[in-house]
Amino acid sequence: MKLVTVPGFPEEYKGEALAQGEALEVFRASNSDVNWTFVSPAAEIFPGDKQGQYRVGGDQLLTDSEGNSRISVADYAVALIDELEYAEHPRQRIGVAY
Repeated sequence: MKLVTVPGFPEEYKGEALAQGEALEVFRASNSDVNWTFVSPAAEIFPGDKQGQYRVGGDQLLTDSEGNSRISVADYAVALIDELEYAEHPRQRIGVAY
């Protein structure tokens, strides 16, 4: 199930979320040799200080033991930089969250 289809998903973000899903399908269908990585944030991405830690998951929404899916913009940026630098997930979608 895509997060965008869950009841209560904010209407103002649906267009962007659906467009990002379409972009992911373009990447997956590409025959290019480019090693892309599609990084999805947690369900809740918020302004906040860098904690310096995050988890990386596969093609599913990451949640904590209480069912929350959160990450600060600062730690999301760190995750993006780490993936660019180390390229540990070529041609994959990954999720990042606490």
